[in-house]
Amino acid sequence: MSTPAAPHERSASAAARELAAWLADARERTLALVQDLEGEQWLGPRLASVNPPRWELGHVGWFQEWWCLRAGGAKPSLRADADRLYDSAAIPQQVRWDLPLPDPEATRAYLADVLERVLVGLERRGAAGDLSEREAYFLRLAVFHEDMHAEALFYARQTHGYAPPAFAAPPPEPPEVVAGAGAATPAGDVVVPGGRFVLGARPGEAPFVFDNEKWGHEVEIQPFAIARCAVSEGEIEVFVEERGYRRPELWSKAGWDWREREQALAPLYWRKDGARWWRRRFDRWVPAGGSRAMVHFGWFEAEAFCRWAGRRLPTEAEWERAACYEPGSAAKRARPWGAAAADSALAHLDARSSAPLGVEALPGGDSALGCRQLWGNVWEWTADDFAPYPGFVVDPYREYSAPWFPTPDGRGTHKVLRGGCFATPARLLRSTWRNFYTPDRRDVWAGLRTCAVKVT
Repeated sequence: MSTPAAPHERSASAAARELAAWLADARERTLALVQDLEGEQWLGPRLASVNPPRWELGHVGWFQEWWCLRAGGAKPSLRADADRLYDSAAIPQQVRWDLPLPDPEATRAYLADVLERVLVGLERRGAAGDLSEREAYFLRLAVFHEDMHAEALFYARQTHGYAPPAFAAPPPEPPEVVAGAGAATPAGDVVVPGGRFVLGARPGEAPFVFDNEKWGHEVEIQPFAIARCAVSEGEIEVFVEERGYRRPELWSKAGWDWREREQALAPLYWRKDGARWWRRRFDRWVPAGGSRAMVHFGWFEAEAFCRWAGRRLPTEAEWERAACYEPGSAAKRARPWGAAAADSALAHLDARSSAPLGVEALPGGDSALGCRQLWGNVWEWTADDFAPYPGFVVDPYREYSAPWFPTPDGRGTHKVLRGGCFATPARLLRSTWRNFYTPDRRDVWAGLRTCAVKVT
């Protein structure tokens, strides 16, 4: 009879098994996102908002090798040219189309070689029960990094008008979109109590958090009223029809300057045919409007919409408070609906389909106070600049957060988004997780949820 493993050995073995499954799953998804690309699609047009898929694929393998096999560059790569090709900190985005990139077959072979070596080492560590916390940290970092790049490949496929990935067939359209009728959505706001609130992650509450989530610190929040649902395409359609893109009084100076430069008169991927608006979803045009969650909406547009609607964007502290509030307790909920792991009845995550659902869908995922879809479906812009929390200390992956914080003169360059989108893996998401993009970006799967200007 074998001797039972000690508790720490069982924990290390279980962590190793979970990480091996995550590594394999992340790679399967990455490869599925590029498996049908042909010819010029592997590079795509040179745009500031995306990477060439061929480069992105190689970069994912390089990053995994750099942290999990090469000890942050202390050891040589399996490819002599890997650092010259795939180091995102050293290679400007605009020149990645000009690099002598290996062909797709050679790139996939490099990724397979890296992953095999990582999994062999992980299996050995798991069997011995001596997987260290430091090793587990970098393995999780590699998984989450690949998850984020897989989401970026979704953006790229949408940007270029490629077909949706085969594994992410779109769900049925909300009925009122097909019929052209008005949307029936849970109306109104929920009032969230004010008080002292710990914003951010606390040590020990998750095996891994990024440096920009560290550490939880108390903030004072006044009572506020936040919408039960995200803003729908139907609401944005009214904003467009009421000349929201042609009224400078609705826009900040920076927002109006952007609108004029872009000559934006409607949301990205929208066009009007006769009396009806349509939106391009990957390679097909579908009717816009109704209760489908608004997506591909930039922060400048969100700001203007709020001013038109007499509303405002939530601060990120308010958003996190709404998502984590536990009535009658000072504790924070792990997820809006409670402790249960995310599944398809609770949140629209894990790339189960290729289109945002109606904002009224998935009532099982409601927060304690009745907010719907705070996790998943579409990222939600907040009012705040992306900035460090008090006492910020950079993690080993130094390029992740710090380069995007406000400039020395205090000007914010990025805005915070919360909540994840349909293409975000559930394992990546936490209610403290902070995404960040520049306010002009419309290619990301982002929408908005609004707050009342005053609580009545």
